[in-house]
Amino acid sequence: MEENIAKFHELLVDQQEWPMLYYFKFIIHNNQEKLNQVKGFFADPEAITYKTSRDIRFIGMSCKQWMPDPESIINIYKQASQIEGLISL
Repeated sequence: MEENIAKFHELLVDQQEWPMLYYFKFIIHNNQEKLNQVKGFFADPEAITYKTSRDIRFIGMSCKQWMPDPESIINIYKQASQIEGLISL
């Protein structure tokens, strides 16, 4: 996993200007506790959009957020990886 993080960091540093507007997208089980955890990653939780699956078991969460540097983005993905069942896109 650390190798993947290093490659992702390198891509962000090489290809972007900072700060930048970054688009996060997650899929998570429809569970209020888990949803609240993801909301806590963002300075402006009102900017999050939601879309439920047909059977309402899953929720897609999208958020555009101004990020100051690549480390800020990676920190959010590291926090998200601790949530069981969460898929980062």
